This record gives sequence, structure tokens and C-alpha cells, in this order.
Amino acid sequence: MKPIFYLVFLILFSSQAFSQTTVRIIAKDRSNGDPVSRVYVRQYQGDSLINAQYTSLKGVAYFRVSTKEATNFELEHVAFSALEEIPTKIFSGKPTDTLTIQVRMHYFKEKLLDQVVIKPIGIPDTVFESERVSVTDFEFMPDNNLLLLTYPKNLKKGTELVLYDGFNLLGEIPLPEKGEELIRDYRGNPHVLTENNVYGINQRNKQIQIAQIQKDYYMTYIAPIVDTAFTKYYFSNFNPKYPAFDYFTFDIVDSSYRKIAKVQDDLMMELYRSEFKWVDVRTKLWAKEKENETGVDKEVWVGMYYFTNSIYYKELYAPIFERNDSIFLFDHYKNLLFKYSYQGDLVDSIPIYYHLQPKENGWKKHLIQDYETGEIYIHYELAGKAQLRHFDTKTGKLSSPVQLHFKYPENIQIKGNSVYYIYRPFESTQKKYLYRERLPFEYPSQKTNKGTLVELAKP
Repeated sequence: MKPIFYLVFLILFSSQAFSQTTVRIIAKDRSNGDPVSRVYVRQYQGDSLINAQYTSLKGVAYFRVSTKEATNFELEHVAFSALEEIPTKIFSGKPTDTLTIQVRMHYFKEKLLDQVVIKPIGIPDTVFESERVSVTDFEFMPDNNLLLLTYPKNLKKGTELVLYDGFNLLGEIPLPEKGEELIRDYRGNPHVLTENNVYGINQRNKQIQIAQIQKDYYMTYIAPIVDTAFTKYYFSNFNPKYPAFDYFTFDIVDSSYRKIAKVQDDLMMELYRSEFKWVDVRTKLWAKEKENETGVDKEVWVGMYYFTNSIYYKELYAPIFERNDSIFLFDHYKNLLFKYSYQGDLVDSIPIYYHLQPKENGWKKHLIQDYETGEIYIHYELAGKAQLRHFDTKTGKLSSPVQLHFKYPENIQIKGNSVYYIYRPFESTQKKYLYRERLPFEYPSQKTNKGTLVELAKP
């Protein structure tokens, strides 16, 4: 990026002068006296922008200014900076008088950026490496910086947050508790989750700041909200220990709630409730007492405390994603992709089959949305090799599999048609590095939700 320089100067006018006059600004190269064109000049009165224009080929720009109010000018150019500040001037005279200000400009040589190497498709590029810390999780910041959750030796001995721009460490801060993972709320704000608390993360002046949030509050009031659109909030009542949940919308204009979808695994629900038949009498009496106390069915109490601990119980996974003004619900238990408008109205549905027979095809119960393009990918793994297949939300078709270079990559995320992941070679002393691989797709950027939609129901 070429450097940009600003010059701010103040012109004060005598209260005895006329109401307006003309100011002519001439920008010249101090080395040879040549005029500097395309200097962008902004005129302010107080904090208000009054006028803005570029200097002509002769390096000249004209402005009408009030003689009763202080006027500020800012000069900006991609290759020149002002050599000195303009002294404060007092002006009074006839209305036809013109105040001429010459600004000597100094050519500032371009700063050479670090070498950027673009690897071909399928070849991993090391994004972050360190001999001191390993990466355990990462998130993308709004300014394209990377937020890394790292640890020096092992997670039990402390974790650190690192802000990284792809070339340099911009800031780092140790966490007061062991960080477990990085998550996003429905607004896209990053948080770090610990055993007892949630810490909100803020970036200011390229530095990291954290603020503690009660974990119960976050999980109860913030985590269930999975998306927002105009005046509506989308949220769910997902419970990892119950094989059904609903999606709702809440309109902040009229405070109305509306259920838009119900997700349920019918076979799992039948097994869940039938567990009541096989428990002992004491457990049945306990479940009946809980039913009388709370109003929740006794079969649900037994299923929640007993069946969920068996090898047969599987948490539901039916994430939603937003792209432009559409909401996509992947209901893997009805074998359908439901498409909703931003208002929560059902628009269309198409059948899906990619999740069937996961033992044979290696489906990892994981859908990934590109943070920039909004495109959705299906994650498979066969013999340790991770594969990604693009999913077409219009037709339901899958692309040919794209196999990642390394075996058993961790924390796969996609941004800008590139896949990011964490990897350390097996039986190696190397720390965990962050890698990137280009995908053989070129999809344009679209409006997407920056929150953690896919994390609603983790397997």
C-alpha cells in the first residue's frame, strides 16, 4: 500500500473582514518547483466537511471560505507529503481579494512490502509458524488480521491471544484462564471460551483487549441467537441432550415470536423415550417426581440422564447459514435443504444425500461456509485424508472432491476461496502451524453473516 500523508492547517480571519473570500491553494514539488496534480484537498469548518476537490494539472485548487469562522484544510496524496506546516494567517480585504497559499510537497519514496509468494492450488502455504508457541484455534478479524489462540508448551500451562497480520505480530496478551476455543456471536464479534467464563475480544490500535462475560449469561442469552436480518433475530432452543429443537424468529419492531422450523431425529426420539421402559423402579419413581415438579415428561428425564450417555445417542446437527438475503437450513433428518427468505418465510426445498452412509463416504458431520463468498462446503475424511466438496444450493449437486495436502488437519475454515487449517507432522517436535491452501474455485464475495452459524450444533 502506498503511504498517504496529511497536512492540516488553520486559517483565521479577522472579524472586521468581509463575510467570504477566495483561497487558492497551489501544490508544488519542492525539488523542482513543478506543480503537483491530483492532491486531494478537504475543507472543514469545525468537524463538518464543507468541500473537497483535487488540484488541477497546474496544482491549483480554489475554495470559498467564511471570514468569520475558522477553516481547516487537509491535503492528501499517494506519493507526496507536505514539507512543512502552513503558519496561521490573518486576512482582511476586499471581496475580490484572493488569498494564495503555496504548499511545498516532498516526494516520498514507496515503501517496499515484504515478499509475497502465491502457492499453486493444492500446495500448502505456511501462514503462521513459531518456535515458541503452537496454534490451537484461530479466527478472522474484520480488517483481515488473524486472531490466534496459542500455547507455549501445553494447554494446561496457559494460553495466549495473538494478533497477526500475515507478516508481523501486532499484539499478544496472556489469558487469565486456559482458553478452550474461539467462538463468534451472531454479530461476528470474537470471544474466547474458557471453562468458567467467556471473554469478549476487542481490537484497538492494533492491540488486543479482553473483557470478562459470565458464561451462563452468554450461553443463555447470546449463544442461542444464530443470525440477524434487518429487524429480525434468528435463534433456537437447541439442547445437546435432546434429539429435537426449533428455530424461531424474533421481530424487534413488534416483539413478536415465530417458529419457522422444527428439527427432529424421529428414530433417536423413539429410542430416547423408550429408555424409560428399561430402567429400574427407583429411577422411574425419581422421573415421576421430576415430572410433577417441573411439568417435563418423565420419559424425557430418563432419556436425558441415561440414554444420552449410551453409545447410541448422537447429537443433532442441522446448521443454518445466511447468504445475501437467504437463509439455508440443512435438515439432515428430513434429508432436505430448506431455503427461507430473510423474513423467515419458506421459499423452497431440495433433497440432500451427501450425509447418508457416513461410514462409507467419510462425512465428518461438518459443513463449512466461506467467510467471504458464502459458498458452502462438505467436509469428508477418508484414511486420514481430508476432502472438501462444494455444495450447490440451487441444485444440491456436489463438486469433485478436493483433497488437502496433509493428513488429519485440525480446525478447517475457509475464507476467500482458500482453506485454512492447523497441522503438526506426526511424531514431530514442530509446533502446530497455521497453513493455507488455495481451492480450485473462484466465487465472488457476497454478503454473509460473520457469526458462528455452523457452530450451533457441534458434533
